[in-house]
Amino acid sequence: MQTEVPCSRILSQVTVNLAHFLARAARVFPDRPAVSHGERVVATYSQLARRAARLAFALRHTMNVPPGANIALAMSNCPQYIELLYAAWWAGLTAVPINARLHPEEAAYILQHAEARVCFVTSDLLATIGALEGRVPGLERIVAVGSADYRAITSDSALSAPHPAAPEDTAWLFYTSGTTGRPKGVMITHRNLLVMTLCYYADVDEILPGDSILHAAPLSHGSGLYNLPHVLRAANQILPEAGHFEPAELFALCRHWRGVALFAAPTMVRRLVAWAEERQPELSGLKTVIYGGGPMYVEDIKRALSVMGERFVQIYGQGECPMAITALSRLQIANREHPRWEARLASVGMAQSAVEIAVADAQGVPLASGEAGEVMVRGDAVMKGYWRDSEATADTLREGWLHTGDLGSLDDDGFLTLRDRSKDLIISGGTNIYPREIEEILLRHPAVSEVSVVGRADRDWGEEVVAFVVLHPGARATEEELDALCLQHIARFKRPKLYRYVDGLPKNNYGKVLKRALRDRLEAESGGS
Repeated sequence: MQTEVPCSRILSQVTVNLAHFLARAARVFPDRPAVSHGERVVATYSQLARRAARLAFALRHTMNVPPGANIALAMSNCPQYIELLYAAWWAGLTAVPINARLHPEEAAYILQHAEARVCFVTSDLLATIGALEGRVPGLERIVAVGSADYRAITSDSALSAPHPAAPEDTAWLFYTSGTTGRPKGVMITHRNLLVMTLCYYADVDEILPGDSILHAAPLSHGSGLYNLPHVLRAANQILPEAGHFEPAELFALCRHWRGVALFAAPTMVRRLVAWAEERQPELSGLKTVIYGGGPMYVEDIKRALSVMGERFVQIYGQGECPMAITALSRLQIANREHPRWEARLASVGMAQSAVEIAVADAQGVPLASGEAGEVMVRGDAVMKGYWRDSEATADTLREGWLHTGDLGSLDDDGFLTLRDRSKDLIISGGTNIYPREIEEILLRHPAVSEVSVVGRADRDWGEEVVAFVVLHPGARATEEELDALCLQHIARFKRPKLYRYVDGLPKNNYGKVLKRALRDRLEAESGGS
């Protein structure tokens, strides 16, 4: 009698290094376009694999970075990002992506906390990140891509096979801020990303020969992870020449290439739809728009469908379970005949194939359909834990479940609707902003006695940052002064868009600030819109 082998045991035996995705594509489809800059192909799959292998050799033998070490990528979107990411895995290293929009102080913290040995930067960040050389303990070298230094490390290097990797080896060390105000390093393993890749095919989209992915969102986040399913299928990775999101260029590239998919925050989707509605571009090359990273209003996705057609898929994930918690499929979004169509549009879809989700009360007890509680997820897409933070790991991973901190409810069909966020996270333009980090900066001003930062609904950005400020008696702090203080220490996009000077903050009996009351006040002032 044949014994059934549990799926978890099969996955535990997988020993694939993600670099094998590229090695395989180069063997099977050597001449397919692998990376393109605008309309120009810059590398086929055989060329990309050779560059990644040579860079891996240079990292290991020229730069003496040992297996298991961390290297940082503080880079704007560019073709070299892809080759460096695979070079890191090829060499048995962990990639540490750093948001190109971060303040240098924030980048320095990540570099030091991650114990990064080497940091690669693009030319636009060289002046700021390059200035950190010699100031960050353990950071041995900062290399600008495209520089003579970058060319030199690969000029004489040899080729080698990908370094062996165990399923639990960390592949992607992603820094996401927490309620403590300090970023936490999320350890995402080779197995996590293999499972995410397979979920893409099962739950998000198919990838056919000749298809492409257009990286309009930062490669340091979700769009970068979606390179994996496309490399495994030997699809083309397109980097816009502008280096950032620009609707006119994106639609032009969708005319040149075919089978184009892109990952976009709801803010980006709204801009694409507005541009398309006004100019009615040719859309035959655009296959799929995958949106996530923030709330999408029902009226906005309905408008998107009417203007751009049935091209939309929604995903919900977190840094701790990247891109792989739920999905709302193209068919579900387009099925106007379903009696609960609008309710489904307001949801984030159903659990992806390799995870389970539940909604639980404060004690972790699952709740009945329709009841709101904390969203929990478990499965092989969930992180290994937080880097150098066993306390935070134990608090977030409990009894096999990832506690997301998001509040939501499940319906009878398994569709998850997010209701609120228990961690007071603000999502603006698809980017996570954590109030505590901003509050700590504002409290450095000698005139500020108390401060509480909350998000206010904004139709274009999802949310905008509002700071409620209490001054010491007789003291004065102008908005210009507070803005300047923020810009000295945190990224520009995190600073408050509005400062409200108040006599005091609403608090409960234990002295805790009631942020819900502040958000309610803002909502009432805007007429509940």
